[in-house]
Amino acid sequence: MQASQYDYIFLGAGCATLSIVLRMIESNNFATKKILIIDKEKKNKNDRTWCFWEKEADFFEKIVYKTWSNLSFKTDNTSIALDIQPYQYKMIRGIDFYNYCFDHISYSENVDVVFGKITFENENGINSIRLNNEELNFSKNTFIFNSIYKPGSKQKGKYYLLQHFKGWIIETEKDCFDPGSGTLMDFRVSQQHGTTFVYVLPLSSKTALVEYTLFTDAFLSQEEYDNGLKDYLKNYTDLEEYKVTDEEFGVIPMTNAVFPSFTNGMYFIGTAGGQTKASTGYTFKFIQKQSAQIVKELSYGKLPLKKLKQDRFYFYDSTLLNILVNRTLAGKDIFSTLFRKNKAALVFKFLDNETNIPEDFKIINSLPKKEFLKAGLRELSKMIAS
Repeated sequence: MQASQYDYIFLGAGCATLSIVLRMIESNNFATKKILIIDKEKKNKNDRTWCFWEKEADFFEKIVYKTWSNLSFKTDNTSIALDIQPYQYKMIRGIDFYNYCFDHISYSENVDVVFGKITFENENGINSIRLNNEELNFSKNTFIFNSIYKPGSKQKGKYYLLQHFKGWIIETEKDCFDPGSGTLMDFRVSQQHGTTFVYVLPLSSKTALVEYTLFTDAFLSQEEYDNGLKDYLKNYTDLEEYKVTDEEFGVIPMTNAVFPSFTNGMYFIGTAGGQTKASTGYTFKFIQKQSAQIVKELSYGKLPLKKLKQDRFYFYDSTLLNILVNRTLAGKDIFSTLFRKNKAALVFKFLDNETNIPEDFKIINSLPKKEFLKAGLRELSKMIAS
């Protein structure tokens, strides 16, 4: 395919690509630039939901599907009402995001969208991108952004967990839910597989998203996910009857492996570029930060960063993964301590990589010192040696 007339080519039309392209359109700084988006198929399914906390209305506020001002954390016989102010917990549905983005793109004459199979080949040390087995020919001045995540070979000394989950949208005949209050984490479920919790996000007084979530290194059978949801609804809710109107299944990598920022002539974005929080799996807000930064740099005629730096938050994530992978402490106990001893708003700020050193110390000092000190020293020695 001849693509030499394009200034920017985006591989994959997921959250990262669409977030950058929409910002480029809104900025009016790229009206004379030709943009090409390539994906394997049209985005016409509600294939995921993104949940995140936020202080103020941001770039995609118009398509926020639901907002919660009150959250709780539950474990054993304890229920903690979380003080999340000034944050709100928000949900964006995948189908709303896709429709909103592609609607804007349809009015932009300088943006083209093509569907087909993308493959990468290396012949005699020369890398090429192919679309439907045809080489994609582009100018040497073209910016290539790749958001296609493909797990590579495992890196020595790094940790690899999966956040995998199955969710049901359930509906009841009677009013059973408080639409303004959700359960962020409920650890009362069995921990036999490792760190396991359920969250409940009411969408109305009669509907809710109930999600069974695990931080482990192996999947369960679909029957086990279903049984986890059934057991939770039976044992920990007052629901007598409900029907499942929709369901979703997802997998998010939780790893401190070093992701490429720029390699083989391509800039990596989204999860493929390391924008998934290694210790929690949260991705949406980190993608938005990266997208805004990339568009700002391009608007000023600068090149996007070609190398991700390992900062103190990378160190914190690595330390927690060390503990979770080695099961030095149970994830249930870590998160229970975290939310019991700290205001949720500070925890959210910390997990967004936005706290200062004194705030970091307050969070870290609230956690079991012996286990975190030992794990932290191991990870610090690795970072120094690398």
